[in-house]
Amino acid sequence: MGMPTNLTPKQRILAALDCEIPDRVPICELYINEPNVVQIAQLLSAEPVAVEAGKDRFGEERDEILDLYCLIVTELGLDATCSNFSIGLENLGDDTARDKFGTLYHLSEHGEPLPFDGPVKDKSDLKQLETVCRVANEDLAPVQYVIDKLGPDRAHFLAVNDPFKVCWRWRGGMQNLLVDYLADPGLVHALARLATDFNLAVMEKAAQVGVDVIIVPGDLAGETTTIMSPQHYREYIKPYHQQMADYAHQQGLRIVKHSDGNVWPILDDFIEVGFDGVHPIQPQCMDIGEVKQHLAGRACVIGNIDCRDLLVFGTPQQVTATVQQTIAQAAPGGGYIISSSNSIHPGCRAENYVAMIEAAHQYGAYVSPEPG
Repeated sequence: MGMPTNLTPKQRILAALDCEIPDRVPICELYINEPNVVQIAQLLSAEPVAVEAGKDRFGEERDEILDLYCLIVTELGLDATCSNFSIGLENLGDDTARDKFGTLYHLSEHGEPLPFDGPVKDKSDLKQLETVCRVANEDLAPVQYVIDKLGPDRAHFLAVNDPFKVCWRWRGGMQNLLVDYLADPGLVHALARLATDFNLAVMEKAAQVGVDVIIVPGDLAGETTTIMSPQHYREYIKPYHQQMADYAHQQGLRIVKHSDGNVWPILDDFIEVGFDGVHPIQPQCMDIGEVKQHLAGRACVIGNIDCRDLLVFGTPQQVTATVQQTIAQAAPGGGYIISSSNSIHPGCRAENYVAMIEAAHQYGAYVSPEPG
């Protein structure tokens, strides 16, 4: 049987996540920050873009920003969307915000809000936290908006934060949770249980509104090695990853793990858990060819186009050359989706992102089109 041709974008993404060979390398992006949405739309739109960018509040995007995002997906021919659900992040003024759980954040024009205080100081705070760990239909309004606007032929990703990330936000900082690993293991597991149950409830509603893929952001590594020991990962995080992966598959969803950094020490754990893909294979510390060879047939490889240096400081010509080289390393045999090595953050040049997508279309075909 020959390779499939003329797949829909969703079919293309799902084929890659199943480690199959689609008609061409699929294209997606974890997140395009609000300033970039406006800048890229200005490059692509035939009409002037009058929308002013604000500071990112993931899951709280205005409809006009979502409209521009959908324009980008359509004009550039992305195969997937990726959305966040609302956690009720309320702007308090003075560049601070609070979510419905009680975590306080600094808002930044440079990207993701930074938590600086959490609702859990000790075990006595868990009961109150339980009362707000509820998922309402309106929490998924952003992803529902995008799905309704672009339709079911594209694959729709929903970002559902790693229980590790959820827990350290609740504790007001990653350092606090890591100390708990040694000082209060019971609190660590209680938080992870609550975070995972909340995530499963989000995933259930995601399946109902038409989401196809869950992506699980939450960095577990720096550029040298993992943030926690592999043993601590296996004790405090892996069981909850397993439950999320199992539940996603029960709901008919695919599930992808995102972590920057060098995740080699726990990469095989991701496969044992059942993640269908691994994102973003940071080029500063992981070689895309080696990762593809290691994961071939077991999980999809996603990402690797450098957004720390190349998409920030490079030229469109350099971006094109890197995309061509990356596809040559990662695409053979299928099971590869191209994206940046994290997200299109405010430092990335809009021209470079457009060049990246155009090059992916140019060099990503597995089969030549049949003569008409």
